Amino acid sequence: MERKSLKFQPGRRSLFNAETSFKRPGPTQMSPIRSLVLFSVTAMTAVTLSVLPLSAQQPQPTRVRGTIEKFNGGLLSVKSRDGNDVLIQTGEKTGVIGLKKITLADIESNAFVGVAAVPQADGTLKAVSIHIFPESSRGLNEGSRPYDVRPNSSMTNGAVANRVKNTDGDILTVTYKDGEKKIVVTPDTAIVRFEPGSFTELIQGAKIVATVLERPDGTKEAVRINVGRDGITPAM
Repeated sequence: MERKSLKFQPGRRSLFNAETSFKRPGPTQMSPIRSLVLFSVTAMTAVTLSVLPLSAQQPQPTRVRGTIEKFNGGLLSVKSRDGNDVLIQTGEKTGVIGLKKITLADIESNAFVGVAAVPQADGTLKAVSIHIFPESSRGLNEGSRPYDVRPNSSMTNGAVANRVKNTDGDILTVTYKDGEKKIVVTPDTAIVRFEPGSFTELIQGAKIVATVLERPDGTKEAVRINVGRDGITPAM
């Protein structure tokens, strides 16, 4: 059998070029593309861990919401929303996502969104926050489930089917594989878009929501950190 040799073709880039093979972004220079990839991967990891049987004894992801007090040497000091001091270890695999404030008018039809909502007295759902996923994350954890942003709150991930204006605010219909939810959006609803972030945004005073894994020794390791831009507080 004749063996064909591989010839180098000038101008053709290798899958493992010099940039990806030898220059690995450090904690303060993570590229936007890598940040989005890490977001998708780490988010999927968190979802996978959340559904593992308890017998597997895998650490379960939890969320820390609060304000950054200091970030030094990869260690994040956070004052949580309940007043506790929390230390979170970051690493090369920690994804940082920036949250940019947008308006309801910026949400396009069929956008893949996550809506945190709470039940109202009349049985309807009121949106606490809406976040727009990047297209690469479409289908991530699709469906509706309990959430911990507020008592009795839920999180619904799905596609925006339509928006209807009524006297109490806009009604957003979010569809997913097994159904749909109609959720009331008010002027108090926080609406943000996920964008590539970097460790340079983890500065004193920034508001964050960190998804963390707690190790057997009690240390917390960040899987993903969502940081509010321009002083906004993530309501998710």
